[in-house]
Amino acid sequence: MKRPAPELLLPAGSLDKMRAAYDFGADAIYAGQPRYSLRARNNEFRLEQLQQGIEEARARGKKFYVTSNLLPHNDKVRTYLRDIEPVIAMKPDGLIMADPGLIMMVREKWPEVPIHLSVQANTVNHASVKFWGKVGVQRIILSRELSLDEIEQIRQECPDMELEVFVHGALCIAYSGRCLLSGYFNRRDPNQGTCTNACRWEYKTHGATEQSDTGEAVPLKLEGDFNFAREQEAAEKAFSGCGDGKRHPAADRVYLLEESERPGELMPIMEDEHGTYIMNSKDLRAVEHVARLAEIGVDSLKVEGRTKSLYYVARVAQVYRQAIDDAVAGRPFNPDLLLQLEGMANRGYTSGFLQRRPAQDYQNYITGHSQFHRSQFVAEVREMGADGWAEVEVKNRFDVGDTLEVIHPQGNLQFKLESMRNMEGAPITAAPGSPLHVRIPLDARYAGALIARLLIDQPAEATPA
Repeated sequence: MKRPAPELLLPAGSLDKMRAAYDFGADAIYAGQPRYSLRARNNEFRLEQLQQGIEEARARGKKFYVTSNLLPHNDKVRTYLRDIEPVIAMKPDGLIMADPGLIMMVREKWPEVPIHLSVQANTVNHASVKFWGKVGVQRIILSRELSLDEIEQIRQECPDMELEVFVHGALCIAYSGRCLLSGYFNRRDPNQGTCTNACRWEYKTHGATEQSDTGEAVPLKLEGDFNFAREQEAAEKAFSGCGDGKRHPAADRVYLLEESERPGELMPIMEDEHGTYIMNSKDLRAVEHVARLAEIGVDSLKVEGRTKSLYYVARVAQVYRQAIDDAVAGRPFNPDLLLQLEGMANRGYTSGFLQRRPAQDYQNYITGHSQFHRSQFVAEVREMGADGWAEVEVKNRFDVGDTLEVIHPQGNLQFKLESMRNMEGAPITAAPGSPLHVRIPLDARYAGALIARLLIDQPAEATPA
């Protein structure tokens, strides 16, 4: 049967981000319930904001899902029905849940409430999809560990279930979010909503040796700086000639890991024949697979990132909106969409498990920090003046002479900044950064726009509205 275009589902950590997601093309957003979602930190939604968000979504003809997907200990089970009752009274379009016990409790008391099974439940096969369908779950958010072919097989076996797939955002080093690293380092349990993203911190590696009597890793006395990339390359060369199944001596190497905020605290890690894994996954990007996912019949394409910036929400929504519209209209994939996503901070991109590739495609070995390959978010338009000068709130430095890109739901525009003024009207040449407000010449139709500074030379050209 012919299915409608897939829903574009964006994250919202605040009302402003929710509005940006809708403005730039999202069909739906998801926001976390206080205390019971996996983004208890950096979550601006409380009951009043949830109510306002749901009302605004309904007025726009959009959908609003509430995430309630932590894996609760007994204390939170005890208070759950009490705390979810006012949320359900707001009539969100669905609850995103992971715990079977909480799902059972909601189904028993409010059987009419649509429940979407969180990716945290790790659904990887059609039998599990059918099971959850039988207990009343409406939509399954499939595990990130599935390939396109496996997703297609699940759709064929379960034609009546709604399926949702992640297409963009951070990838965990654990199985779809079930990480213990943050809890290990600073007692903040990721499965209780307080993840500190320890896998994304900056680490250094130190050479070490293992004591034969105790097994303890002891730092080596090094001459000069330890170069992990060089050492790993040497190990890979050593293994390239091993095809006899014998264990090579390099497999017994030991390294010590040092997190940048904990100098001197050296943690042992082991290297085997597959290399040394330092946790920092590349980011998921599947915009090039939107057409295939739409053809398969996936109901919703989901973007990760409730803690990301307003710029992230707007840019990603705009790009994936175009990809979906192009796919539904039968237009070929536009490679420029890849370049637009490169403009955001990222750790390198991968299509994850959607296409089976060697492990090194997922792992970001070389560049552990975010990169600004093409552009940087620098300002937000706050007010348009009658004289053709717009007041902008500065986020990052930009200068007269820079090529800027205005990002707006009605179309983007690239232009060279020829002049700039301070709020008193005096000419200036630089806006050094937040929380400064300055004025730049800008057409009134770009009220509310976001502004990025292009970091590579490109011809300035307008994108038609």
